[in-house]
Amino acid sequence: MNASREDPRALIRYALAAAALTVMVVWAMYLAREVLLLIYVAALVAIGLSPLVGSIEHRGNALTGNRVPRGVAILAIYLLVIGALVGIGMLVVPPLAEQTRELWRDGPRLIHQGQQWLIDRGVLGREITVREAVEQAPVGSGDVVGTVFGAVWGFVGGIFGVVTILILAFYFLLDAEQIIASLIRLAPRSERARVDAACRRVTTKVSAWLGGQLLLAAIIGGSAAIALWLMGVPYFFVLALISAVGEMIPIVGPLLAAIPAIGVAFSVSPALALGVAIFFLAQQQFENHVLVPKVMERQVGVSAVMVIVALLIGGSLLGILGAILAVPSAAILHVLYEETTDRDLSSPSA
Repeated sequence: MNASREDPRALIRYALAAAALTVMVVWAMYLAREVLLLIYVAALVAIGLSPLVGSIEHRGNALTGNRVPRGVAILAIYLLVIGALVGIGMLVVPPLAEQTRELWRDGPRLIHQGQQWLIDRGVLGREITVREAVEQAPVGSGDVVGTVFGAVWGFVGGIFGVVTILILAFYFLLDAEQIIASLIRLAPRSERARVDAACRRVTTKVSAWLGGQLLLAAIIGGSAAIALWLMGVPYFFVLALISAVGEMIPIVGPLLAAIPAIGVAFSVSPALALGVAIFFLAQQQFENHVLVPKVMERQVGVSAVMVIVALLIGGSLLGILGAILAVPSAAILHVLYEETTDRDLSSPSA
């Protein structure tokens, strides 16, 4: 009798302790959310590069008979990426620097033409200098200094974050087999083969997502270069490179990349600026509603509807970073959903 009376109290105590522990864990995760995001991004990078690392290991084994150490394979990929960036830079930087110098030299003329156009239409009463523009800004000097300091600190923090991600990804790749084996051991023995297959599917999808991002950047940058060149926009090489980089930032990247092109075209004529604006608007609509869903559907194997929904949800939750992580996260959730539903459907027959 006493035991039966104490059982409900014990259950209540256990429930309260479990609830308190859950709240503490959730609160700790919330406080460490930025670090957890870095870890998650590093894990995605490691998952995406994992097939390439395995390919280098096996190819070295086939050629020399000795397996290439995993650390050497990872460093080879890092060096390959750095070499590719240096090679592209050697091809891009000279014309890019020349066009940038020309743009800098023409800066005062472009500003004069823009202000004159606004004066002719009654928007401005007279031309203003850069100093006057700064003095007439709505923020005070302290706010300007704080804004500049915040921007510099954010840039430094971004570089630190990238370095941290690369280091974490290196160690994730180095210990990938042990990490995956630990995850598999958490599952029941009867489900371990299934968990291993699911991990391999996740790796394939995330790797395909990385390839899809590079493909999208190449398509957007190439099409922008051709269109701007055909329309006679100066400095089209610089502007196309900005468009390619902007494509790596979902949602707002293409919009921000279009602003310099429209400004440069406006220096030639308002009609050309309107044409460039229409081109970038059409390109963005095509990219958002056709190109990204279709490329990601083909590369990652996630439906176009899921890609669009994932981008909307990720952007609303975490902004730009959420939009970047949306598609690979949706791919991982898609694999988990398929494995869960397939197991539920197969359990009655078993």
